[in-house]
Amino acid sequence: MRIAMVSEHASPLAALGGVDAGGQNVHVADLSAALARLGHEVTVYTRRDDPELPERVATGQGYDVVHVPAGPAESVPKDELLPYMGDFAQFLRKRWRAETPDVAHGHFWMSGLAAVLAARDLNVPVVQTFHALGVVKRRYQGSADTSPPERVATERLIGREVDRIAATCGDEVFELIRMGVPRSRISVVPCGVDPRLFQPDGEQARRRLPHRLVAVGRLVPRKGFADLITALRSLPDTELVIAGGAADMSADPEARRLLDHARTLAVRDRVRLVGQVSRSDMPALLRSADAVVCVPWYEPFGIVPLEAMACGVPVVASAVGGLTDTVVDGVTGALVPPRQPVALARTLRSLLTDPARREAYGLAGADRVQVRYTWDRVAEDTERVYLRAGAGRTEAVAVGGAR
Repeated sequence: MRIAMVSEHASPLAALGGVDAGGQNVHVADLSAALARLGHEVTVYTRRDDPELPERVATGQGYDVVHVPAGPAESVPKDELLPYMGDFAQFLRKRWRAETPDVAHGHFWMSGLAAVLAARDLNVPVVQTFHALGVVKRRYQGSADTSPPERVATERLIGREVDRIAATCGDEVFELIRMGVPRSRISVVPCGVDPRLFQPDGEQARRRLPHRLVAVGRLVPRKGFADLITALRSLPDTELVIAGGAADMSADPEARRLLDHARTLAVRDRVRLVGQVSRSDMPALLRSADAVVCVPWYEPFGIVPLEAMACGVPVVASAVGGLTDTVVDGVTGALVPPRQPVALARTLRSLLTDPARREAYGLAGADRVQVRYTWDRVAEDTERVYLRAGAGRTEAVAVGGAR
């Protein structure tokens, strides 16, 4: 089938680790590649943020990326993109009139808005993956939430308009039902991991101290890196490596805040902020850890724990959002309450002094990924969601009528 992926701010071609480049970029790229391997024709529509970008790029993974002219051809924070979604939708509508896709799949709320507007009267079913919900972000960030005030109401509108929602975890299903979306129109399709890249065997990055913790993510307060640095005070002979952030770490205010925090706690010499790490180098970094730590205040899903589990590394994670689906407490790792560095330190200290338990967690995590979380498995689940949404319905009727 012809699949139109809409990802207005998260290009699958973007470098990861910036403020607006993270898990959604990986999700769109790897899901598109896996669907292409199943024989589907996949086109990803993302906003042009550089005048030098070609209109269409054929990737080596079997899908195309179309750069949509909507707003200035420069980097714009995603929370400021809403005024350009009308132009984005008009571009999609023109393209889809000429070559109608069998299904459109919106990623993030503004992509869902553009897809719904573009698909009207074109008989194109729309599937939506929110990746994060505005009501949850507002609950945890309060006045620090920079989302447009229209976000929550627009997400409710999208929930009513689309043919099906692909929620990434059980916690999101609960939130969607509270928003008024019927449970019968929600499917759970998790994020995935590439087991050919992330696997237990392979090189390990060199480390300086007997124990190493690794954390990966955008350098924003909600990721909980400051809590992890606080916990490091109680973990002797342990270094912490944090990957992610701007290309120029010296200009990143959150990086400076975290390093100042480490200096105040007298652990600055054991904290390393390494900035952006390429996808090809990430497995070696994860494999070098005794544990990968993911302790955000909230998390819609979180791909990093899956990547760590695929590498056979135990995960210590906050008991929030999608992390409670992926990390099985006491089996593949440990769940801890968010924003409680003392409890985090206690759990990490226990794990770091128990190599047999770390090995057992790592083996169980790798097995769990192979059974449930490969991108090929996720693509098959997504394909079923498309069919339930009505993709290919016209073709099916034509075939049936010919019998």
